[in-house]
Amino acid sequence: MIHSIYIPLHGIPKRDLSQSEMDEALKQPDSLLWVSLEQSDIEDARKILQETFHFHPLSIEDCQSTGYQPSKVDDFNSYIFMIFHALSSNPNFSELKTIELDFFLGPNYLVTSHQAAQMPPVEAIWKRIEKDERVYTNGSDFLCHSILDALVDDYMPVLDMMYEEIEWLEDQVLSKPGPKTLERILTLKHSVMSLRRIVTPQRETINRLSRDDFPQIDRQSRIYFRDIYDHLVRIQDLSESIRDIVSGALDIYLNSTSLRLNEIMKALTIVSTIFLPLSFVAGVYGMNFEFMPELSWKWGYAFVWVIFIFIFAGMLVYFKKRDWF
Repeated sequence: MIHSIYIPLHGIPKRDLSQSEMDEALKQPDSLLWVSLEQSDIEDARKILQETFHFHPLSIEDCQSTGYQPSKVDDFNSYIFMIFHALSSNPNFSELKTIELDFFLGPNYLVTSHQAAQMPPVEAIWKRIEKDERVYTNGSDFLCHSILDALVDDYMPVLDMMYEEIEWLEDQVLSKPGPKTLERILTLKHSVMSLRRIVTPQRETINRLSRDDFPQIDRQSRIYFRDIYDHLVRIQDLSESIRDIVSGALDIYLNSTSLRLNEIMKALTIVSTIFLPLSFVAGVYGMNFEFMPELSWKWGYAFVWVIFIFIFAGMLVYFKKRDWF
């Protein structure tokens, strides 16, 4: 599907342009053309990218690649090509899925491309462009900023869910550490690492857009990209904080389970140690020798039980004085 909107300097915006109308719109330097390639056919998209906009084959190849590509920005003089990653429409930290969003930013046009069924940042700007004139009156660079700003804002709810999960884990690792707790700790740790892997290159890309001298981005517009950069720095700092807390929770879990195992082993060792001399005494009196003085003694059985109780109590007192339990 190919969506487009043409906003002239004076006149009424026009939507869903044909290819010939796009060619005419590009000839108007004071106008704005936004083309959104959304799950479009490869050949149709390539035809527009090559014949209408005359993009470099390398940027078209990167745009239509199906494999994972880290965020980046390439300068092709007349336009810049950028790759970013947005979160899925229903982000969940346990199933962190990202969608590649490609940008072709020129002096009077913006081309976005993605292969997902839903792209929340793009959909949000399509709705906003009808209500907020600033989205298109400040040029293609501000339109690009608006999409990127919505893209970065979608990361914050995921971080909020991660912090809620941490609060639950911190209570569980001390009260009821178990296999389920360990599984959720490892899931959260994996999600945080995935988030950092995505955010770090995007931060560097936005940093270039806010500092490098790209003619497609007006000097006054760079402050808006610096604002996105600040948000990404904050997101990365928060993700590192979550990673440290998760690592600490994992250490606490391992120490807690080791402590519980030590307590169990201590109890079993005490029981085994107490019964060891009792078993020895019982074994001695269980031997079938004919000449044993206590075998025919009237109080022999009671005497053995007195020995048992004396040994049991004595060992408990000894263990208590040594603080073994």
